[in-house]
Amino acid sequence: MLRSSSRERGPLWRDPAFRALLVQGILLLALVAFIVMIVANTLANLEARGITTGFGFLNERAGFSIPQTLIAYSGDSTYGRTFLVGLLNTLLVSAMGIVAATLIGFLVGIARLSPNWLLARLATAYVEIFRNIPLLVQILFWYFAVLQALPSPRESLSLMEVVFLNVRGLVLPDPQAQPGFAATPLALLVAIAATWWLVRFARRRQAATGQALPVFKLGALLLIGLPAAAFLVTGMPLDWSIPALKGFNFQGGITVIPELMALWLALSIYTASFIAEIVRSGIQSVPQGQVEAAKALSLPAGIILRKVVIPQAMRVIVPQLTSQHLNLIKNSSLATAIGYPDLVAVFSGTALNQTGQAIEIVAMTMAVYLLINLVVSALMNLYNARTLLKER
Repeated sequence: MLRSSSRERGPLWRDPAFRALLVQGILLLALVAFIVMIVANTLANLEARGITTGFGFLNERAGFSIPQTLIAYSGDSTYGRTFLVGLLNTLLVSAMGIVAATLIGFLVGIARLSPNWLLARLATAYVEIFRNIPLLVQILFWYFAVLQALPSPRESLSLMEVVFLNVRGLVLPDPQAQPGFAATPLALLVAIAATWWLVRFARRRQAATGQALPVFKLGALLLIGLPAAAFLVTGMPLDWSIPALKGFNFQGGITVIPELMALWLALSIYTASFIAEIVRSGIQSVPQGQVEAAKALSLPAGIILRKVVIPQAMRVIVPQLTSQHLNLIKNSSLATAIGYPDLVAVFSGTALNQTGQAIEIVAMTMAVYLLINLVVSALMNLYNARTLLKER
């Protein structure tokens, strides 16, 4: 009698894979049912209180002013326009903070490892002071104790009578583009593309021949020289609106409001103290033998740091640096404490109070911060993937 080569299948409920799938299905159904119950309960409560839902309020007139706008805005603008103004203000302070915090953090982190005793101690004091004071307190300090203590517009601190600093902010000359100015940004884009190609060509050339090109000098020449040449050839199509004191305030120019300055300073200095420690730990993670080998080749200290230490340390630095950049973006919402018109202040604050559309406005605000952080995280992860060691 032939015996079957395969074992007979037992009851389905004894199959571990089936049981795992069944449990996951039950949990998924329970989660969906819970969400449906929450949504239905919320809609019922809103209807009982006569509160309408939906995003139609975005087309309604806002009726309030905003002290800093990067796009055209007036009291007759809609709540949708208010959302865009707050979003752009949030992106502005976040981008400025990320750039400044990263530069300061790298400098302080490298300074902490300096053989100069005084420089290393000053860097250590910076880290220990600013990372142990709450960010909100630092924002209030820069705004109330420093910027609000500046003189009135009539007694402004001036630089060459074109830049003025007073209690109402920093007043700068305003560049006004004239016909033909479009050639300058176009030349800058061409210079960026040429510099990118130059970097890739230099890497391939060095890998093939061992000869290095002065990429930094050539790139700086392209990025500065080409736009400058286009600017001069087109007849310098740029005019300047110089601020002038008229009455009790300045007319003309660009005014950087003190709320933006205080928030930017606090975010940059606070986040930089954490980035400095990340940079220090990343540099110290590089094996000392790498540095000693570079010194044995008589390489200068600057080249050792740029070409040997930092590239290897970036593999440790980037993941933690990403977290600090994301924290800075989220911490920018503390701008409400000093009245900076970011997304939280003008949209989740004033617009919410006037419309009462709490669910829609809070959901939009949360979605925006989530989207911004996901984009930043994706870009940093892409860079991190390029710097990882590739196994052979």
